[in-house]
Amino acid sequence: QVQLVESGGGLVQAGGSLRLSCAASGSIFSINYMGWYRQAPGKQRELVARISTSGGRANYADSVQGRFTISRDNAKNTLYLQMNSLKPEDAAVYYCNWWLQGRSYWGQGTQVTVSS
Repeated sequence: QVQLVESGGGLVQAGGSLRLSCAASGSIFSINYMGWYRQAPGKQRELVARISTSGGRANYADSVQGRFTISRDNAKNTLYLQMNSLKPEDAAVYYCNWWLQGRSYWGQGTQVTVSS
């Protein structure tokens, strides 16, 4: 059994920064995929960023390219999302998603609110 726990969300002014964390616990091996998604009210969940299992390659949604950075700490089984230059349109519930051992796991979500 694998559990993902997100933290780091909150209220920030436009232009500010937040760092989200996603800590995994349980039987962590054979990781295929790690990513961050977000869902704003009335909108579909969208991919924000994903990172290769080796941590060497990352892909970003066009809307966050150059402002967000995804990273991972294998020793801590933790995924991060550094969010800089936040905009009101970045406000959403952010979820981490890991694929491992052939199954998809989601965190509970963490709320990010950006005031203008």
